[in-house]
Amino acid sequence: MNGKGFSGLTVASFESRMAKEIARLIEHCDGTPLVAPALQEIPIQDNLAVLRVGDELINRQINILILMTGIGTTTLFEILQSRHPLPSILEGLKQTTTIARGPKPAAALKALGIIPTLTVPEPNTWLEVLATLDAYRPVKGLRVAVQEYGTSNLELLESLKQRGAEVFPVPIYRWTLPEDRGPLRQALGEIIAGRVDVLLITNAAQIDHVMQLLEQDGTVSQFTEACTRMVVASIGPTASERLHYYHLPVDFAPSHSKMGILVNEASAQAQALLRQKQLA
Repeated sequence: MNGKGFSGLTVASFESRMAKEIARLIEHCDGTPLVAPALQEIPIQDNLAVLRVGDELINRQINILILMTGIGTTTLFEILQSRHPLPSILEGLKQTTTIARGPKPAAALKALGIIPTLTVPEPNTWLEVLATLDAYRPVKGLRVAVQEYGTSNLELLESLKQRGAEVFPVPIYRWTLPEDRGPLRQALGEIIAGRVDVLLITNAAQIDHVMQLLEQDGTVSQFTEACTRMVVASIGPTASERLHYYHLPVDFAPSHSKMGILVNEASAQAQALLRQKQLA
């Protein structure tokens, strides 16, 4: 880090669950935070898919369980424990190949006393999930449960089916736009007006929701134009892929897909990147 940090730049984020934390990180790096959540998590009650996983785990009918997020993994087993004795769940897990998409679901499993069979390496996208599975064993004819987060990863589900697996998704929660969209609209207005210098994207779904709101308000082109004048930093490949889908720039990505590293490394590069964009 160059020691100057953001040097007073206005830094926007659409982070929801860790909104206060990212604001503090931005302030610590001498930036002025503008944090407006773009996501609201809606738990799926009486989740038949989760209950099915519990029954099949206990009866050892699932060959592979793919765990995509830490909070999703924790919530999954909290729901299961409301219906089944924990020892029965743990015994079923021990007989099942468990794949953790990175350290957070791995930590959630370890909290239960279970070491995941495989942990997917960075950058922890669905492509690494597939590569990890392919290196481990063929999935043809196997029953594969996929714990989902927010929206279905259709590419992962389809790729598993193409490999001959019997796949069923297990949605734990879904994301919607916040009920109070005032703060998000205000932040987007600041961006469009050119009063934001850096935008930090920490989740691919944030972009979907932002674009949905912009389409409702008829301001997509103004936002797209504003992004060409500020630094857009993406937390990792999945978020970058979504930004590119909407023809938005990715000016910076951190060495590791972690929020603290994103803020620190972006703060070190923001001034230089902003000058480059202004000159261009």
